Amino acid sequence: MENNKKNNNAYKTIGEAAQELGLIDKKTGNLKTYILRYWESEFKQIKPSIRAGKRRYYSENDLKIIKKIQILLKDKGLTIKGVKKILNKSTTDLLDENRNLGIYNKTNSEKVEVIKSKLKKITKIVSDLKKIK
Repeated sequence: MENNKKNNNAYKTIGEAAQELGLIDKKTGNLKTYILRYWESEFKQIKPSIRAGKRRYYSENDLKIIKKIQILLKDKGLTIKGVKKILNKSTTDLLDENRNLGIYNKTNSEKVEVIKSKLKKITKIVSDLKKIK
């Protein structure tokens, strides 16, 4: 039995990357590969391998960066300049903090509830520690 599917860690063409990211024109069904080329020109962190015929091949790391850019631009509403600032930081503290708190990709009201819950737990721990004295 032959498996024709690509390994998930394999490099992806620009079309495959656009498909994976959902960059598809809803009216025509055409892939919006121009978005990837534009983001590549704006964000130095995206470095596809360019091979014969100037074809781009995106690594798994490239796709992670592109997904982060997509979330920041489309879901979080940041500007290109704002995303550049975040990506240019040595570590993306803001994103990592949100992930560690369990609030990444949540609405603001959901974030507030998660933070309130964590604050209650911390307050209880502090109260319990005071009783140990």
